[in-house]
Amino acid sequence: MSEYGGPILFALLLWWSSTGAVLYLVGLPRRSFRWSLAGATALAAASIAGLIALADTVTPMGAYLGFACGLGLWAWHETSFLLGFVTGPRRRVQHHAAGWRRFRDALGTLVYHELAILVTAVALAWLLWDAANQVGLWAFLLLWIMRLSAKLNIFLGVPNMNEEFLPAHLGFLRSYFRKRAMNALFPLSVTIGTLGFIWLLGRGLALEASAFEASACLMLAAMLALAVLEHWFLVLPVPDAALWRWAMPAARDQPPAANGRPSGPDDGRTSRRVAPSLAPTTPLRKHPST
Repeated sequence: MSEYGGPILFALLLWWSSTGAVLYLVGLPRRSFRWSLAGATALAAASIAGLIALADTVTPMGAYLGFACGLGLWAWHETSFLLGFVTGPRRRVQHHAAGWRRFRDALGTLVYHELAILVTAVALAWLLWDAANQVGLWAFLLLWIMRLSAKLNIFLGVPNMNEEFLPAHLGFLRSYFRKRAMNALFPLSVTIGTLGFIWLLGRGLALEASAFEASACLMLAAMLALAVLEHWFLVLPVPDAALWRWAMPAARDQPPAANGRPSGPDDGRTSRRVAPSLAPTTPLRKHPST
């Protein structure tokens, strides 16, 4: 039983603890942000080196380590975004735009971040194209896909955005959110995510699956299940943020600037709050996955 429960438990604990770690760093005073980014960069470099070193390791431990490296690399992107270093050229409140203009303005708030993720994904695919162990690559890609899905759902409109968990220097992003009971993309998002989870779970539990494949598929299935669950949190009144209260000091309850405009990364003030940034689907509303 441990060969099935172990990968699932590992994915859950790594997701929860890494989310809390990023949340904690983003909630520290701004003067610490450059040190936090330096630490995240060192972790990303180690993760890339690990993925290359593990390319031909097809053991359960290789799957575990590859998965961890994928999340470690994702953590850099979420940390750099939530700290305000890699976002987009547009850093101001949206005023009454609609249609494609609203979409273009929203894209401008985080386009550099998305391009950085795209470059990373292409680089990983090139490095691991013929690798036997691609667990880290698939973990990274799943986080990215479900994160994009969550962001589009928030843009189109959902009832529960928890925008109060945004750090103060990203408070302008609230003006790009839309509150509504439902949107047309949401059913498609949860349906595709659920089908992907069922497929991965079936592959992981199949009798013919090797120990490596079972571990890899079950970890990815657990992460995808979390992503689907995070999507449901967008429409159900569930206090999911309580999972990370341990990583939120009282200093993070400080309200954001009244004008809603971003401030520089070194102004010495603390953020209000930040949501779980590695939670696979909702790094903008509360994020692996942002």
